Amino acid sequence: MRLKTSLAGRYKQRTRRLDRSDISSKAAIRDERQSLSKRVLVVDVGGSSVKILVTGEAKFRSFRSGSALTPAHMVSEVKKLAADWTYDVVSIGCPGRVLGGRLVEQPVNLGRGWVGFDFARAFGRPVKLVNDAAMQALGSYRGGKMLFVGLGTGLGAAVILDGTLLPMEIGHLPYKKATYERYVGRVGLERRGKKEWRRHVADVVKRLTDALEPDYTVIGGGNVTKLKALPPGCRLGENANAFRGGFHLWKRGRKS
Repeated sequence: MRLKTSLAGRYKQRTRRLDRSDISSKAAIRDERQSLSKRVLVVDVGGSSVKILVTGEAKFRSFRSGSALTPAHMVSEVKKLAADWTYDVVSIGCPGRVLGGRLVEQPVNLGRGWVGFDFARAFGRPVKLVNDAAMQALGSYRGGKMLFVGLGTGLGAAVILDGTLLPMEIGHLPYKKATYERYVGRVGLERRGKKEWRRHVADVVKRLTDALEPDYTVIGGGNVTKLKALPPGCRLGENANAFRGGFHLWKRGRKS
């Protein structure tokens, strides 16, 4: 499948305001906000950056992440960055395996101390913590059975079936001579180059869609712009969907 316009061009056009920290045009996010009874601070933790947005604001804010970022440092930086914002609750999307609202494995691309960290106590607010790919998947969902694949520092994935979120930690499963993440994460892109990386992305997406048989697949994450074309049955995700998913976590009537 070839596209007349490159994915990078399409992505740039669709997220132009987001790249300028302006997502005021995202009607879907406004819809999520209108269904909330609380002011929500959404924290999207990635291997390269941390982005935040609060109910009622049009521009997100961010700071650099990386292998030295600890949870205490993350909370401290978020508090400083959001000092002039008011919020009642917090949604956090974080790389790594999350069970029962807590990280149970250390995120590979961040600093130490994430497992067992008390985010609610640190923020002084109720907190809902989910996997970062799961949060973006929630914001990308349009019904039915959806597979979400996030191409970023690592490899994120989640399935949503009839509204039920099923996060998946597949990045470190065996693939060829290493793991999925080593081939289609940032390391794979840097070591193997775009051409070979794209072939591996197409192969991984095909394997996942063949196994899971979704109605449609959304491919998101910061490196989605490096693709020339989307595999069949896939649509382009947007980073703004992570915020939409974070707001959705506190939607009235939702238990988790």
